[in-house]
Amino acid sequence: MSVPVFEEFEPEADCGCAGCAGQRRAHALGLPVRAGGHPAAHGARRALVLVTATGAVLGAGGAGLAAAAEPAPVASGASGAGSVTPVADRAADPGTPQGDQGPLRGRAAGSGPASAPASAPVPAPASVPDAIQAATRSAVPTLRKTTRGAIVDRAKTWVTAKVPYAMDRYWSDGYRQDCSGYISMAWNLPANEWTGSLTRFADRISRADLQPGDILLFHNAASPTRGSHVTIFGGWTDASHTSYLAYEQTKPGTRKRTTPMAYWQDADRYVAYRYKGLTGSGGAGGTGGGAAATAFPGAGKFGPGADNAYVTRLGKLLVARGGGSFYRQGPGSRWSEADRRATEAFQRAQGWKGSAADGLPGPRTWSLLVTGQGRDIGGSGGPDGSSGSASAFPGRGSFRPGQSSAYVEKLGKQLVKRGFGKHYTSGPGPRWTEADRRNVESFQRAQGWRGAAADGYPGPETWRRLFR
Repeated sequence: MSVPVFEEFEPEADCGCAGCAGQRRAHALGLPVRAGGHPAAHGARRALVLVTATGAVLGAGGAGLAAAAEPAPVASGASGAGSVTPVADRAADPGTPQGDQGPLRGRAAGSGPASAPASAPVPAPASVPDAIQAATRSAVPTLRKTTRGAIVDRAKTWVTAKVPYAMDRYWSDGYRQDCSGYISMAWNLPANEWTGSLTRFADRISRADLQPGDILLFHNAASPTRGSHVTIFGGWTDASHTSYLAYEQTKPGTRKRTTPMAYWQDADRYVAYRYKGLTGSGGAGGTGGGAAATAFPGAGKFGPGADNAYVTRLGKLLVARGGGSFYRQGPGSRWSEADRRATEAFQRAQGWKGSAADGLPGPRTWSLLVTGQGRDIGGSGGPDGSSGSASAFPGRGSFRPGQSSAYVEKLGKQLVKRGFGKHYTSGPGPRWTEADRRNVESFQRAQGWRGAAADGYPGPETWRRLFR
């Protein structure tokens, strides 16, 4: 049996070059490493390391793994694609070497390194055989259910704490203090992942479909320590969707910053992904996610004298289903006649009569509202809440100042039908107007969206919810 041979740099603890970062990773994985100081010139002093293929078997017995050498460091200012980074953007270069897949670490209060577990899973680096990579990708990951709001709330905790960037340190919650550890934390994953494994927990989406809690990821498979990075999408910051609010873990620590789409460097190589475990609504300012987001809170939460967050949520759900015309202001937390009338209208839209349409929500009314099922007020939607006649989203370019098309008129008529036409003094018509934008904004805000997500310009999700 042949014994693979590769060369390694002898790393210095605080050196950020690709060679030393790769060698530190070898240390962490328990690979044999020759002791010694960092050479005066990178690559001037190397050690030949013989690696036997033992204990690294996936699926078939006896197959060995050989760790490949890091490619030689590129010249300063060159990206993984070979392009030269503009001087103005170099300060934004994340420079984020990252640790490998592994379990959560000790949860002592505060920051600092935690003791390593007795054993840690070894990731499949980009250089291993394709068959082993495929086996790794096919493994079924553990998905913990969460909501968009919960993801953003978790991301904010590190921003507030100003968690220092470190690829070999773990925060008090057990997650590694690098970019991929940050995503692992925000998505509430059961272990620390890296940019090469996060996609197992996510579905690829188009950038046009990005919503808060999704991620933008660039994994440089040829050399993971060069340029690989991942950020959390926090919402658009401009109507043209050329910049967004990014939550990211980068040097010197966690930050929340307006960032050009998709990043300062290697922008064309970032891919959008959505966590597979998303469920329900809730999150920031909400009533929770998962079962808590859909469970009926009880009849006592509604009716005369009630004043709580569930009343507010009921009102917003009713507005989203076409009940906006019943409210002169709000919805709010105090139960009102507007809440009763809007609830009654929704119940009657389901074909209910008598005591089944008394304007007070019960378990069935609540379930239809929070799951988006049933018929909307005004009769839109099918028996299951879907709308088979609604066409596909025509594209953002149809809804811009100066544009005129049948899609604009169709949008306006649906806004009126759903109770969001108060800004029209005439029409709606085929030409896009400020009244259209303001009515769309009202509809978006009724979904609980804020900031760039409620800019008055419809996107795919606005269109889908409006016509469902």
